[in-house]
Amino acid sequence: MYNKIMVPLDGSELAECVMPHVEAITTGCKITNVVFARVVNPVQLPASVPARGEFGFSEKERQQLQGQHKQAAEAYLKKMVASTRLEGAVLSYEVLHGNVADALALWAEKNGVDLIIIASHGRSGISRWVMGSVADRVLRSACVPVLMVRAPGCNPGI
Repeated sequence: MYNKIMVPLDGSELAECVMPHVEAITTGCKITNVVFARVVNPVQLPASVPARGEFGFSEKERQQLQGQHKQAAEAYLKKMVASTRLEGAVLSYEVLHGNVADALALWAEKNGVDLIIIASHGRSGISRWVMGSVADRVLRSACVPVLMVRAPGCNPGI
């Protein structure tokens, strides 16, 4: 049923809480391909700031900062691939760009992903409304099944 799963990671311990679930599903379902993904948001200048305005942030510097974010994401994902052992599965990684939920859903659709396993803070009420939920947006925008793993220590509630 599942051959290829995507595991979105943002570099946090919370996001990595999915790893025991990834291992169990990979083993139990004999998954052949696991892709770790991290999305790099575009670095954007505020519209009111000229290319070399009062903040001293040029287009070249913006591109350098974007490149640094991409390199950091790639280094993190390489480390995750190197430190993860999932018997029988080929591990790879992808650095994506853009809006997190949209980039993950689009990549999953275009690359034959069968399942997305993602962590959720488990926020509710006002904090969820204010902070939003990347995991919830992925659930709503992806055309494949999404397994949301609640963070350790979350409190039940609406």
